[in-house]
Amino acid sequence: MKAVFIVFNQAHTERVEYILDQLGINGYTWWNDVKGRGSETGEPRMGTHTWPEMNSALLTIVPDDKVDGLLEKVKKLDNINLEVGARAFVWDIL
Repeated sequence: MKAVFIVFNQAHTERVEYILDQLGINGYTWWNDVKGRGSETGEPRMGTHTWPEMNSALLTIVPDDKVDGLLEKVKKLDNINLEVGARAFVWDIL
């Protein structure tokens, strides 16, 4: 099993829900209004006058055989618009 943590601009909300449905991932925890800044080229998402956009994040625990497909779809989502952004991080679950 793997834990997959996905952080994405709220503009991608419907697309992320669609990805989860496509892959049959039913269980997750979702946080709205997540503040932060990407480590490479990301602009801050702070919900302020200066940086009005916000992120959401979710954590899901999936079987190993679903991880590659999920990461591939998140990468494709990120490539739709690099300025909006989506990232996924994976941890082993024991």
